[in-house]
Amino acid sequence: MTEVAVRRAVEADVPAMAQIVCDWEAATEWMTSPYAPAEIAEFIREAMPEREIWVAGDPIEGYLSFDVNVSRVGGLYCRKTGAGVGKALMDKAKSGRGFVWLTTHEPNEKAQKFYKREGFEEVSRHDGEIQESVREVRMEWRA
Repeated sequence: MTEVAVRRAVEADVPAMAQIVCDWEAATEWMTSPYAPAEIAEFIREAMPEREIWVAGDPIEGYLSFDVNVSRVGGLYCRKTGAGVGKALMDKAKSGRGFVWLTTHEPNEKAQKFYKREGFEEVSRHDGEIQESVREVRMEWRA
């Protein structure tokens, strides 16, 4: 497998990151987004000063948003699975840390399998934060 280049996101990457989220939402039958693409782009733009956000690939194939204050992956989105993009981004998030946590959607079994392969363990299930009708799974990784 070819090594995936990961770099820190810049303002010019925001439209591509927002498009990845919108494409994923459109392709996911159980996910309905209350937000338009411009709103998603604005959420990402607003988060940039407070989070570490990395992108992978050129053109961008995926991105990961990480809140260093609470060691939380706030979002990991990839155009396609199985290409090593998610792993490269997750390796970046875990690098130099002893603990990382995230939530994923209960119906997103592919993501849960990926996170388990990455060493995460399920610790709880709860109602969703944004999509209240879609339950979430909290998963944690420890070095």
